[in-house]
Amino acid sequence: MIAVDWGGSSLRAYRLDDDGVVRDRRRAEIGALGCAGQHAQKLDSLFEGWDDDRVVLCGMVGGRGGWREVPYVECPASTEALAAGMVRVDPDGPDLRGRTVHIVPGAIDRHSSPVADVMRGEETQVVGLMHARGLREGVICLPGTHSKWVQVREGSIRSIRTAMTGEVYALLRRDSVLSRLMEPGDEAFDEPAFDAGLRRSRDPGGLLHHLFGVRTQGLLGTLSSAQSPSYLSGLLIGHELGALPTTPRHVHLVANERLAASYARALRAAGIETEIHAEQLAAIGMHALYRASTTNPGSP
Repeated sequence: MIAVDWGGSSLRAYRLDDDGVVRDRRRAEIGALGCAGQHAQKLDSLFEGWDDDRVVLCGMVGGRGGWREVPYVECPASTEALAAGMVRVDPDGPDLRGRTVHIVPGAIDRHSSPVADVMRGEETQVVGLMHARGLREGVICLPGTHSKWVQVREGSIRSIRTAMTGEVYALLRRDSVLSRLMEPGDEAFDEPAFDAGLRRSRDPGGLLHHLFGVRTQGLLGTLSSAQSPSYLSGLLIGHELGALPTTPRHVHLVANERLAASYARALRAAGIETEIHAEQLAAIGMHALYRASTTNPGSP
C-alpha cells in the first residue's frame, strides 16, 4: 500500500510492503489546502512507477479546505475507532488508475479543557508508536508548527493539548520587531543562548513580557543577532513546557532531527526523560489503521 502524510504545505509518501515495512519514499512541496480540486492528479503524478492499488491519506488533506473533510473521532480514540472513521474517496475520472483511496479522520478532545482540542495527521504517528512499540500508556510530544501533547491510556488517545509554538516562532522570527535584531536566513543552533531562553521562561513576568526582553537584550548587546533566534526558541519552548498541567516523568518525542534535539534538551533541563522516534511512524500508523479497517465490522 501507499501511505501519504499530507499537510498544509507539503506531503510525504511511503510505499509499504504487506508487513508495513517502508520500501520507498517520496516528498513533494504540495500543500493539501492549495490543490483546487486537483488532489487525485497530484498524487497520480507523484506515484509514477508505483503499482500499489491501496492508498491511505492523513493530515490536512482530510481537513476543511482539503480533498474531503472527514469528521473527527472523539477521544478516547482507539486504533479501531480511528479505523472505523476512515472515509473512502472515489476520484473522478481516470486519475489514480483504479486505486482505492481512504482518508484517516483526525481526533478531537472535548473533555480535557473548556475549549476542545484537535489534531489531524499526528494521530497516525501515535497509532504507529503504539503498534511499533506495544505502547499502551504514556505521554507523546509531537513538535511542529502546532506542537501536540498526547496522553495515551489503555491503548487509546485520551487527551490532546496543542501549543502554537512553531508558528509563533516563525512569525516573530520573520515579521516582528524582534526580527530586526536577528540575522536573516537559517541560523546555527546556539546551545548557551537556547539554555538562557529556557531559564528566562521560568522567571516571573509571563511570556509577553519575556518576549520584549529579546529586543532589549539585542539593543544592549547582551544577545547577538546570531544568538537571538536560539534564545527565542528556548524561551517559547520553555513556556510551552511550563504550561503543561502536570509534569511527566518520561516523554516520547516524534519529530525531525532538529526539533527533536531542541525539545529533548529542554525536557532534560526540566528533569524529564525522553525517547526520540522517527517521523515515519505516520506510515506505520496508516498501515495499522488500514489493517484494522479490513478486519473490524463496520469499518470502510
